Amino acid sequence: MSLLEQKKEKLKQELKQAVMQAGLAEEKEIPEILLEVPREKEHGDWATNLAMQLTKVARRNPREIAAKIVEHLDKEKNHIEKIEIAGPGFINFFLDRSFLVDVLDEIDRQKEKYGYSPAGKNEKVNVEFCSANPTGSLHLGHARGSAVGDALCNLLEAAGYDVTREYYINDAGNQIHMLALSLEARYLEQLGQPVSFPENGYRGQDIIDLAKELVEQEGDRLLKIDREERIQKLREYGKKRLLDKIREDLARYRVKFDVWFSETSLYESGAVEETLKALKERGYTYEKDGALWLKSTEFGDDKDRVLIKKDGSYTYLTPDIAYHRNKFHRGFDRLINVWGADHHGYIARMKAALASLGYNPDQLEIVITQMVKLYQNGELVKMSKRTGKAVTLVDLMEEVGTDAARYFFVMRSPDTHLDFDMDLAVSKSNENPVYYVQYAHARMMSVFRQAEAKGITPSRDREDLKLLREEQEYDLLEKLGSFPGEIASSAVQLAPHKLVRYLYELASDFHRYYNAHRVISDDVNLSRARLALLQGIAQVIRNGLNLIAVDAPEQM
Repeated sequence: MSLLEQKKEKLKQELKQAVMQAGLAEEKEIPEILLEVPREKEHGDWATNLAMQLTKVARRNPREIAAKIVEHLDKEKNHIEKIEIAGPGFINFFLDRSFLVDVLDEIDRQKEKYGYSPAGKNEKVNVEFCSANPTGSLHLGHARGSAVGDALCNLLEAAGYDVTREYYINDAGNQIHMLALSLEARYLEQLGQPVSFPENGYRGQDIIDLAKELVEQEGDRLLKIDREERIQKLREYGKKRLLDKIREDLARYRVKFDVWFSETSLYESGAVEETLKALKERGYTYEKDGALWLKSTEFGDDKDRVLIKKDGSYTYLTPDIAYHRNKFHRGFDRLINVWGADHHGYIARMKAALASLGYNPDQLEIVITQMVKLYQNGELVKMSKRTGKAVTLVDLMEEVGTDAARYFFVMRSPDTHLDFDMDLAVSKSNENPVYYVQYAHARMMSVFRQAEAKGITPSRDREDLKLLREEQEYDLLEKLGSFPGEIASSAVQLAPHKLVRYLYELASDFHRYYNAHRVISDDVNLSRARLALLQGIAQVIRNGLNLIAVDAPEQM
């Protein structure tokens, strides 16, 4: 709760006490007290219609009730500069906002932990995101999902949740078999052997590069072994090398995972069969047309879903149900999945499956990330200049940098389509939002260097800080005080873009203030107070950028 919100809650309690002390009503008769920000600034910082709400109970004119309430309020204790009774009986409060300087002490004390809270009460949360099939490079959809998922994990941790970041490796399905066949075809091709490329094979440069690597390491040795053994070796080799590449690319993108969970392990541990057994025992499966079905319509799905096909193979849904059941068995209270837009239709069936197993489907939350379109020179970009193929995460990082990529992917709500302007992302102008926020930090660092050269340091003295009396200074202090609330609400709403909006607004407020007021002046005490204010702003911008894994440069 921000400093201002704390003051508001305290004033509500004081108003309740004033009503009782004035003999206007008993505690149980007092309605919920509302303190709202008036539309017009001249009507004060907060206003309440409490007097009008009490007319029936107090049996008096609302203006008379308001006067009695005001008479029993301690203005100084509540940091109130003046109180006005307006219109039919509104009570308008004008705050003595000098108390806001307390937030600078709070920031200085907590430093890089300022804004963090125990609100999540250490609830165990599993966040699964990215989870690209290990069959090629990460693309733009993975780039957005990874930035959103990672920022979300950082926010949840800052808000007091016990977070596990998880990557689900789809290494048991047809994709991995097709990877092995594609790699075999490219391997044979490199050795000059006649080859027919698989119809649905993977044609990316990654597979060609792996085949060349194999020839360098193995020569033609793999031609001399049984084909089934060769396919198995190629499957494991391809999966490992491509997963290693994904890990490297994500590390460069500043994304880390605590758990890399293999789909294959679900089969090896018997978890898939156990899950099917549990669904059967609970009475939520039936056989029809030679297949095994889940009664998912009983839990809100639009149709029942096949678990085992006629040929005895599992559908994609079956191991996925076992995987989510496994997460609950590992002790997580809450599951969050960050999925691409193409998975939207999958939500209802997965929630229905969990309900079929006796879990609360609300314990699973899905964040959908919509499609990304890249633009350069005003034109849609579909191909990488480097390879002539689809643009990858690595291409984007090389073109615009990691900071810009991370910031741009998180700055919009994930459920909205994103037009990524590559020219804007690299421009050094105020129109570029990441540059604008980073420049605010670099600008403050420059001021500190100038102050240090003159022997002026930020003040921690309360009397000096009271010199911060400009309206813009109060607004900045208020904004700094709301930072913990921004982190908490962004975490609860699974909305990292809200934090990014806050950082942009804070940077805007700072730039306007800096352009209107001299920080270092002949008044040394005022200079020291303003340096303390900038110190607080810089710390909050650093803390906020850190949560989205974007650097806060000292100079630009």
